[in-house]
Amino acid sequence: SGGDSIYGGKFNDEKLALKIKHDAAGLVGMANSGKNSNTSQFYITFGPAPKLDGRHVVFGRVVEGMDVVERLDAEVGTGGGTPAVPAIIADCGQSA
Repeated sequence: SGGDSIYGGKFNDEKLALKIKHDAAGLVGMANSGKNSNTSQFYITFGPAPKLDGRHVVFGRVVEGMDVVERLDAEVGTGGGTPAVPAIIADCGQSA
């Protein structure tokens, strides 16, 4: 899943980050296709998602702009998880 990471291909899970629970809206995690297969895809939770615990690395949370995330979900989200139309995030800044 996903394209190459900034490390060039797949990279390993961070063991401590696998212990973080998906217990709230606004968590940012790495999508993967199995153990140690992280690439360039990520997701944002819209509520608790315990089925992801221990399988996907949580590496951040939305601290500002959750209203924009919710608008994206309302306008392009589907029940199956595949966007109804492409949603592009651009000029979003860089994490410090």
